[in-house]
Amino acid sequence: MPKKNKIIYICSNCGAEFPKWMGQCPQCGEWNTLEEKVSVPVSPLQKRTSKAGKSTFHLINTGEDARRYATGIPELDRVLGGGFLEGSIILLGGDPGIGKSTLALQLLNELVKKHRFQSVYFSGEESIRQLALRARRLNIDNDRFMLSNDVELNAILNGLAEQKPRFVIFDSIQTLYTRDAEALPGSITQIRECASSLMSFGKQFNMTILLIGHITKTGGIAGPKMLEHLVDTVLYMEGDQNNFFRILRSVKNRFGSTNEVGIFEMKSSGLESVGNPSDIFLSERREGASGSVVACGLESTRPLLVEVQALTAKATFGTPQRNANGIDNRRLSMLLAVAERQLGLPAGMHDVFVNVVGGLKFPEPAMDLPVLIAIVSSLKNVTVPYKAVFMGEVGLTGEIRSVSHVARRVIEAERMGFEEIHLPRASHKALKDVNPSIRLNYVRDIQSLTSRLFG
Repeated sequence: MPKKNKIIYICSNCGAEFPKWMGQCPQCGEWNTLEEKVSVPVSPLQKRTSKAGKSTFHLINTGEDARRYATGIPELDRVLGGGFLEGSIILLGGDPGIGKSTLALQLLNELVKKHRFQSVYFSGEESIRQLALRARRLNIDNDRFMLSNDVELNAILNGLAEQKPRFVIFDSIQTLYTRDAEALPGSITQIRECASSLMSFGKQFNMTILLIGHITKTGGIAGPKMLEHLVDTVLYMEGDQNNFFRILRSVKNRFGSTNEVGIFEMKSSGLESVGNPSDIFLSERREGASGSVVACGLESTRPLLVEVQALTAKATFGTPQRNANGIDNRRLSMLLAVAERQLGLPAGMHDVFVNVVGGLKFPEPAMDLPVLIAIVSSLKNVTVPYKAVFMGEVGLTGEIRSVSHVARRVIEAERMGFEEIHLPRASHKALKDVNPSIRLNYVRDIQSLTSRLFG
């Protein structure tokens, strides 16, 4: 007896399937996103007797190694692990206006100049005239990559099969659609079908494809989660539109590490790689200012020297203000409680403002010690040594605990010309194979450190 068609409900936001309709999707929490679909069952006999061809098998040592090409953009090469791999598919996401399209155009320009690749840029969001204006603003004048506004997948694949470019960019994957799927462009079904077809096509013709993706209000790439599993590399561009710096982070990379980040500076001529970010973040630091301390934070596993500033003033209202930029506000409240209890400082009677210069965010505990020293320096109006770096986690009883990747932090401080670094006593084990010329001051607790610095 043939089985009846089954009604299922698919969430248009996350792609989850449910046997009955609900107002709110239990998977992603969105309202009114469940759409009715008809699932046609296939019997096991039909599956076994299908007319599909035989599978093809290969030995593991068959074929040549895939070639890797440097992009010509140093920070992007750092994140990709030396450049992109031939035939790979890359997904780039980020907030609107963060610089995704700008980076994509610059990437094509550099690839054409460096490797003479024939490349195509598909844009479903901007006209050819708009792209030409953007390219002119970025000083791009190249006749070896082409532009197109096509968004219908079958037409795109036919054109690519004829032209056979080496590198293709789609801006964005949400604007593509195929007539084989009965859904609107940007829907879960369309994104899944288009991405799967592009992946198969790219592998077949050994073509590298970069997909630019929109993100949802929760910060994830819009579309089914399968999209991130499908591609070889997933990159996120982060940053504040009111700040010049952008961070390119890899959250998935089948052909490289996910521990690297790239730092760019947004200028009128486009995104520019920042090869020495520590130098930029410390370039405007003022000598002899109280409340100013240099910290060594980590972006992924990349050490960055930044200036931490603290300002304290007697509270004019009943409840003192607590304001933190670049660190967790709750962490600041804890450090103020430790300063009042363990050091006897009147922190509860003062407004306290803490800022990590440059707009970067460091949620790691290694920022505890520099933040606390900056607050004490501002309260006492006493400066700390200008060529000193601080790092360490502060416990509730005042002890200073070890942090991760100590050797990398010490090497970065030494490279930037600092003379001494204050770090937890337990860190000497991690530095036994490192012989830096910088002076290492191992400290056990904040009481002994503040006595040495402020008397």
